[in-house]
Amino acid sequence: MKYIFGPLQSRRLGNSLGINVIPAKTCCFDCMYCQLGHTTNKTTERKEYVIADEVISELKYFLQNYSAQSDKINFITLAGSGEPTLNSKIGQIISETKKVTAIPVAVITNSSLLSLEEVRRSLLSADVILPTLSFYDNETFFAIHRPAQELKSENILNGLIALRSEFKGRIWVEIMLVRGLNDNPKKMNKLKEMVDLIKPDKIQLNTPTRMPKDIKILTPTRKTIQKIKDLFGEKCEVI
Repeated sequence: MKYIFGPLQSRRLGNSLGINVIPAKTCCFDCMYCQLGHTTNKTTERKEYVIADEVISELKYFLQNYSAQSDKINFITLAGSGEPTLNSKIGQIISETKKVTAIPVAVITNSSLLSLEEVRRSLLSADVILPTLSFYDNETFFAIHRPAQELKSENILNGLIALRSEFKGRIWVEIMLVRGLNDNPKKMNKLKEMVDLIKPDKIQLNTPTRMPKDIKILTPTRKTIQKIKDLFGEKCEVI
């Protein structure tokens, strides 16, 4: 299949059927931990990177012809090999997906474009949004995510806060912990203040597991991860 992948067992979503709506490594970030390697097309340009009608046709085909697998799917997830909100037709894809199946729709996003009202509006019919927020200042933002030059950390935070006020579904914030960059439990208090403004339904602590060959990143110690989990409280889980 061209756009559909899986179902795969996801640590965050259970049995997930993925929909890839962006060409490989087209992203607003070049995250140092990305398992897919370096971003080859770093951009903030939104356009119809793939044809929405073709995506839905392929999804319909899967649901009709692989019913045994479909019955076990927990989420249909817009994710893949780039930032899905770069696709200007993501709202249409979500809406059409919900017309053809009762399986909940999740969107995994790096949060980079949530400052744009049209992006937030396009996600409102999803069931779960899983945004990333791994920085607590500009230094950690640029070190970890290596974003497109025009992106600003404060705009991303404001976009997440606005999303919470507009979106009626669930928000599960991911914090990717990278040793030596954002795993200082004392400094994490700054990130907690930001997360508290967003009021997510769940906070998920993640660590790099598969990294590019030319990048050497160490996962924080279990003790450090536990301290951070305790800091964020009962809504927080380690995935």
